[in-house]
Amino acid sequence: MLKLIITNRRYSSWSLRGWLAARQSGLPFEEVMVDIYALGWAERKQQRDVAVSNGKVPVLWDSGPRTAFDPAADAAIWNAIGIIDWLDRVSGGTKFWPMDGNARAFGISIAVEMQAGFMALRQHCPMNMMRHYPGWALHPDAAKDVARVDALWSEGLQRFGGPWLLGECWGAADILYAPVASRLTTYAVPLSPAAEAYRQRAMAHPLMAEWIAAAAQETILQPAYEY
Repeated sequence: MLKLIITNRRYSSWSLRGWLAARQSGLPFEEVMVDIYALGWAERKQQRDVAVSNGKVPVLWDSGPRTAFDPAADAAIWNAIGIIDWLDRVSGGTKFWPMDGNARAFGISIAVEMQAGFMALRQHCPMNMMRHYPGWALHPDAAKDVARVDALWSEGLQRFGGPWLLGECWGAADILYAPVASRLTTYAVPLSPAAEAYRQRAMAHPLMAEWIAAAAQETILQPAYEY
């Protein structure tokens, strides 16, 4: 049995990645929502289910064949790439990465680059699924990050034929870059034709549409991310 702990859909890029991975796996999972902006979060994050990841979400718990969760015995996985790797293993190894070696190598590389980089884009264009800011002036450092994203998307689409970053199937690389597609949508960032077409496809993917619809129902707002 799997349990995935996430936070607000409107703002949490990492929760989105973890949730997309869980849905992509096809495995049933329990979804637990925690509010990291609540006054009681300092105490809540000391509980074992999120303390294990130093108070960060998402966290995936896997109790295996047991139906009752036990933090002392279950496997805990955090960090988007860690969650994807675990789910890839337990779901049969066919739903996240392509079989083609070159596509897989490129995908792993750009996934890790996403996990570790693009800090200016994160800082200056925080995710907000429910807002749209046409005419947003990109910070120069964020613009450099966008140019790199555009180049990676364009390369993947050209080399592996699309419509997704590593070829015919939506997978791990698309999951890692889904919040970037959301940010570029929110701030109406201009892209090359190929990257723009990919952004539109990513935002229209059924799992993204499901997440956006759920985000629209949330009522908790974080003023720091509302302009």
